[in-house]
Amino acid sequence: MKIMMSAGEASGDLHGGALAAELKKLRPDIELFGMGGSDMQKSGVRIIYDINNLGIIGVVEVVKHIPFFFRLRDTLKQAMIDEKPDALVCIDYPGFNMRLAHVAKELGIPVIYYIAPTIWAWNKGRAKKIVRDVAAVASIFPFEAKAYKEAGANVTFIGHPLADTVKPTMPREKALEYFRADPDKKHILLMPGSRGNEVRGLLPTMLDAAREINKKAPSQFFIPRASTISLSLLHSIIGHNPGIDIEITEGARYDLMGMCDACIASSGTATLETALMELPTVLVYRLAPFTWVLAKHLVHVKYAGLPNLLLQREVTPELLQDEVTPDHISSLVLPWLLNPAAREANVEELRDVRKALGNGGAVRNVASLVLKTAGDQEIT
Repeated sequence: MKIMMSAGEASGDLHGGALAAELKKLRPDIELFGMGGSDMQKSGVRIIYDINNLGIIGVVEVVKHIPFFFRLRDTLKQAMIDEKPDALVCIDYPGFNMRLAHVAKELGIPVIYYIAPTIWAWNKGRAKKIVRDVAAVASIFPFEAKAYKEAGANVTFIGHPLADTVKPTMPREKALEYFRADPDKKHILLMPGSRGNEVRGLLPTMLDAAREINKKAPSQFFIPRASTISLSLLHSIIGHNPGIDIEITEGARYDLMGMCDACIASSGTATLETALMELPTVLVYRLAPFTWVLAKHLVHVKYAGLPNLLLQREVTPELLQDEVTPDHISSLVLPWLLNPAAREANVEELRDVRKALGNGGAVRNVASLVLKTAGDQEIT
C-alpha cells in the first residue's frame, strides 16, 4: 500500500510524523511519500518537497506567491500521476491542501483530511468543497465534528492527537539541569511561531517584553526552535537585543514547557500544547493590516486561541494586533511570576483543557481511518 501525505507547516509536520509512525506500526510494509519536513522524514516518509521553503501567511503575502503555489500543486499532481497512491492525507494548511484535495479527487484518489479547515470559525463555504472532494474528515474537536456532520461530510471524531503526545519525558529537576536553567531566575518560554514572517514580526516585541519583565522578575528566556525556522534568523533578531539571558533549544519541547513558569506564544497549536502542559501563557498575534480587516469581517468566533475556543472562556489571555506591546505582555506575565496564587489559579483553569479533548488514542484512530479509506480490508 502507498500513501501520499501533504503538510505545509511545522505543526502539520509534527502531526504527520506521529501519523506516519503509527501507519508504519500497523503496516510495516506501507510506502509513505509527500510534502513535509523533518518529523515526517524521521518517521519514514519520503519527502518530495521540503516545507522549509514555505512560511507564507496572510492574504497579502499569499497573493504575492500565487505562481509559486501553482507550480507546487502541479509538481505534487505529477507525483500522484506517477506514483498512483492509494490515498492522499492532507494535514492542515487549507489554502493549499484543499486545492490539492480537488486534484486528487479528479484523479480518483481518495482524500483523508486530518486537522481539517476551520469551517466553524470562518469561510463556511469551504464545507461544500470538503464534502465534494474529501472521502473522510478526521475531526479533532467535538464542535468541529458537529459542524462537518451538519454540512454533510463523512466525518469521524478521533480525539485530539496532542492529548496523547503532550507529556514530559523527564522529571522537572532533570529538565532544569538538561536546559542549564539558572536556579535563581524565573524561566520563561518564548514561542514566536513556525513561519518566518511570524518570527520577524513577533520576536522583537517579545524580547522588548522580556526586558520589561526582567526589571521586576529576573528571568531566563528559552526559544524552542521550530524546524521551519533557521538558527540564523533567530540569531539575527536576538543579536539586536543584547543583555537578555536567552537560550535557543532543540528537542525535549514538553520537558522545556514543564520546567518553565510562563510562556509568551504566537497563536496556533503551541497555545494548546502549553495549556495541556498547564503552563500559563499569553497569546500574541499580528496579521498584515489588510488581512486583519478581512479577518474581522469573516471570522465568526469570539476567541483566537484554541484553549479558549475549546472551553468558551479565556483561560489563555489574548493580545491581538495593536494590543501586542511590551507593556501589555509584561502586565499579564508578571502576576504569574510574582504571585504564586495567581499562577495556580490559571493552572487550575488550564486543567480543563485536557478534560475537554477526549479519551486519547487519536493518532491510532486516524491511522486506522487512513488505512480503511485507502482500501485496507483487514483494519478494524
